[in-house]
Amino acid sequence: MATRHHRVPISEQQRGIGGVPPGKQQKAPAGGNRRALGDIGNLVNGGKARADEAKPQPQISRPVTRSFGALLLKNAQAAADVANVAKKPVKLGADRAKEQPKIEKPTNVEKPTAVEEKPTEISSQESSTAKKRSSRKKVHTFSSVLSARSKMACGIPFKPAEIVHDIDAADACDQLAVVDYVEDIYKFYKHSENTLRPRDYMGSQIEINAKMRAILVDWLIEVHHKFELMPETLYLAVYIIDRYLSLETVLRRELQLVGMSSMLIACKYEEIWAPEVYDFICISDNAYSREQILAMEKTILDKLEWNITVPTPYVFLVRFIKAAAPSDVTELENMAFFFAELGLMQYNFAIPYCASMVAAAAVYAARCTLKKGDDTAAWSETLRRHAGFSEEEVRECARLLVELHQSVGETKLKAAFKKYSNPRLGSVALYPPAMKTMIK
Repeated sequence: MATRHHRVPISEQQRGIGGVPPGKQQKAPAGGNRRALGDIGNLVNGGKARADEAKPQPQISRPVTRSFGALLLKNAQAAADVANVAKKPVKLGADRAKEQPKIEKPTNVEKPTAVEEKPTEISSQESSTAKKRSSRKKVHTFSSVLSARSKMACGIPFKPAEIVHDIDAADACDQLAVVDYVEDIYKFYKHSENTLRPRDYMGSQIEINAKMRAILVDWLIEVHHKFELMPETLYLAVYIIDRYLSLETVLRRELQLVGMSSMLIACKYEEIWAPEVYDFICISDNAYSREQILAMEKTILDKLEWNITVPTPYVFLVRFIKAAAPSDVTELENMAFFFAELGLMQYNFAIPYCASMVAAAAVYAARCTLKKGDDTAAWSETLRRHAGFSEEEVRECARLLVELHQSVGETKLKAAFKKYSNPRLGSVALYPPAMKTMIK
């Protein structure tokens, strides 16, 4: 601590020190004042005078000046660097270990007065031992071996964890694929597919039954194929028919008019060059006039409140076929669309199941029919992740589609069968049905 000099008041100087007049003070021996001034503020016991001045004085600590503080900081940093170097394990060979120079700690580093905990240092030998332990092979326990043997004895095959493939990686540079938003779009489709879903309406219809509906959809599939329209147009037209019939009672003589007007609405919504009203009059053999078709078109749109932007099975088919990732995409696509159109004609299939389930079942049945793998590989982990259904949930719906495929040659409604028997579409309708796979 630096020596502090107290200012003596003038009154004390005039009176003298200790009551002695200033003129009669004795002279202090040489060096006495210097010694007394040196003891001011540097006494050990809180500034009190010692009883015995003959005892040796304790060592006076050096005041911390700027230069001395900088020196202490420099030494502390040097000590920390040495400690960090000692912590890092250095792996050397037998010959180079001898040549490695030893790092000597500086001797002028002052030890700190406070007690600090030293971090545990790991030698190079201990680190190499830890590496050897981590590199050892995993030892199978006795219980795991027994469980594996019991599974093999029961006929349960070993199934390694499947990898979910990124089906949008190839379209990262395609702006029309909207890779950044496609997952959110299909989450919205799944959430909204039941909002405007057609209800079971056949019980409320007086003159219409399920067979008449199947005849109408079969005719629309033929018209759609003859006009070479987009695939989504057919699915939207069938949705408009079912949605309107679930809200309004229709007479038998007006059912074909409802189908034509629904197809006209779907064409205007999906197609770039939509067919004209005159074209529909010709294909119906002048059964209805232009005014009747336009009047029914307006009636349907008013009844649906112009809500025709809905997720149909087509939007899910495109996504699930992409998730299937087969070697031959065209063949699987044609087969999946064949099963989906078979399902459109059947009222007992199209109404109870949602659009995503119909699409998933069509893809599953197509993979089983084309034998893209055994019964365990027909539904991969990638398909389960994007479709949102397990194999058990899809299997029953797919079995109904395979039954329709088996009986399609015996029925009179063969528009879908003839369409997909064409070599341009791979003749996928001629494949044998996958009934053996569905029975397992």
